[in-house]
Formats: sequence, C-alpha cells, structure tokens
Amino acid sequence: MKFYSQSFLYDDPWSIVSLAYLLRYPNPYASHILSCDVISRDITPAGTLRTTRLILKTGSLPRWAPKGMIQRAESWVLEESEVDPLGKVMRCTTKNLDHVKVMRVEEHIHIRQAEDGKTLQTTEAFFMSGFGWGLTKKIENYGLTKFKANLQRSREGFFIILDLIRQSRRQPMTLGAPSHFLASHRILNGPDANAPAHHEVPVAHEVRDPAPESTPRPVVGGGPWTRLKSWLRSG
Repeated sequence: MKFYSQSFLYDDPWSIVSLAYLLRYPNPYASHILSCDVISRDITPAGTLRTTRLILKTGSLPRWAPKGMIQRAESWVLEESEVDPLGKVMRCTTKNLDHVKVMRVEEHIHIRQAEDGKTLQTTEAFFMSGFGWGLTKKIENYGLTKFKANLQRSREGFFIILDLIRQSRRQPMTLGAPSHFLASHRILNGPDANAPAHHEVPVAHEVRDPAPESTPRPVVGGGPWTRLKSWLRSG
C-alpha cells in the first residue's frame, strides 16, 4: 500500500472553498471527467448536508501494463461528502468502484476553517493493488506517481471555480449560465480582480516512492474569465 498526504491553505473563507469544491466539475482542466451525477442528498438530524455523487472518469494505462489488464479505460468513482455549516467543516471520501483488483484508490478530503478567516484543506490518498504476478508494487507506485502529477492540474481547475464564486459576490450573476460569464469577463478581469494568494503548507507526509517528474502546466493567458471563455468557445 502507498500513502500520500498534503495540506493546502487558502486565503478565502471556508464557505467559498467548500462551495467551490462541490462545484469543481466541469472545468477546463478536468477533461477526464465524463459525467458527475448526484444520486442522493439529504439533511442529517445533526443539520449537516450529506451528498453522494457518481463520477465517471477516463484514463490511460502505462505502456508496461499487460494486454487485457482491464477491459476499458473508464472507471466509476463514488464520492460521499458531508458539510457541517455550523462547525465549518467539510469531509469528502472518493473511491473507485471498478478495477479494484488491479488497484483500489481511496481519497479523503478534509476542509475546515483556519485562523484569520482562512481555510485549510488536507488531502490523504491510499493506493492498494491486489493484482499479483509480481506487479503489485509497480502498480501502486504508478498510481501514486500519477496522482501527484495530476494534482497541479486539479488545483488549477479548482482555482478557476474558486475565482468565479469569489467574483460573483461582487455583482449578481448565475453560475450556471455561460452567457453571464462571457458578458461579464471584461469587467471582472480588471486589475482589482486578482486572485488571493494560496499557500501550500509544509506538513509531514509519507511517500514511499521517488517524486515524479514535474508535469508542464498548460499555458493559458488572461484571468479566470478569459480562460473560461476560451474553454467554452473550444467546446
């Protein structure tokens, strides 16, 4: 089993960060997400919001993978989240439902209010393979390396949603209407619309393989509204 942990500090308040996490799909950096559907949502007796979503992802196998290792490159992922608005805490767990013999990936997200109105997100991920044939360790290392390499792209997409929510507080708009995005990006892309700082927090974490090679970030000019406009046009 491989384990990875990381903490990240946002200057934004908890209410914005937790909302952005629930609305993170779709975004221009998540083309591997084919669908995201809510299958249940309810309010618990304690007053927390509990949501279960089914997410369909696609990916690719490494070149060294044996032929027929899996039948298809798509994978269903179950996401279970609980939001406590009074305690200002959000917990989310995701795990794959298929290909579990090849590798089971379980991710735990904890988002809570920190000091000075900031928000701390802690991410923990576990990678477990039962494939055997001398490939168990290699498969787990691949899963860990892939997860770390994709982390920056996931954060870029999350920042776009985070920026849109923060800017929407400055003037009325509908998050679900692309026409509002395109009509407003000229106003909200000015010098006063810069995103707040985001800080990666050094924490003790255990990683049992060498750090992967850095993944080049896509070069997209302009602020979040310009990037979203380009993405919508390309679709």
